[in-house]
Amino acid sequence: MNTVRVAGKVAAAIGRHPREFVGIVMVFVATFAVFINALFLQKGAHPAPIFATRAFMPHDLPVVAPRAAVAPASITPDLARTSRAQLISDIQRELNRRGFYDGTADGVWGAKTDAAARDFIQAAGLTVNPEATESLLRAIVASHAKIDRTAPSPAARDQIAELIVPSKRLLAIQRALADFGYGQIKPTGLFNPETRAAIEKFERDHRLPISGDVSDRFVRELAAMTGRPLE
Repeated sequence: MNTVRVAGKVAAAIGRHPREFVGIVMVFVATFAVFINALFLQKGAHPAPIFATRAFMPHDLPVVAPRAAVAPASITPDLARTSRAQLISDIQRELNRRGFYDGTADGVWGAKTDAAARDFIQAAGLTVNPEATESLLRAIVASHAKIDRTAPSPAARDQIAELIVPSKRLLAIQRALADFGYGQIKPTGLFNPETRAAIEKFERDHRLPISGDVSDRFVRELAAMTGRPLE
């Protein structure tokens, strides 16, 4: 009943003052519209916001660590190895063409390749280092130094000469071997099977490579044992 009475009084007031009521309603609607616009319909920051908010500063933003760039060093070593292997292969092929190297062009700088490079440098009379460099490759290509591998080596020629021509050196070797009990050898100065067998026995006793040949190392060891030059 109280609600009905209040509603009746409000209706009577509106009836007595209709213009004032309409004005109040319009003011209320306008105020509500401004409030809604300020809170929800503004795209940017309001010049005079109702509720003060703290502006975002650059340091308030989350820090995202930059992605680490892929270091080219992870690829460079493989490329460097490939380039060095190719360079060594080219050097080996050029040395092979000139008779200094008789192995395969495998791109590995081993003892045989190193010896071939040193032989070339000595034969060509150069001063470059025996290393896998572009300078060495250019020097080999530009040089005319060659080795004829079909010709017998000086050591081989000496052994052939010892077989057919009496040698004073071989005569002294045979006498030394006979004196120290390395076989029944006749000192003829000619290289024969008895001399080879005596040399092999001497090499075994002194832990030398078994060759049976009159090598420089054998002669040094025999001379050291006898205490006199073998000439």
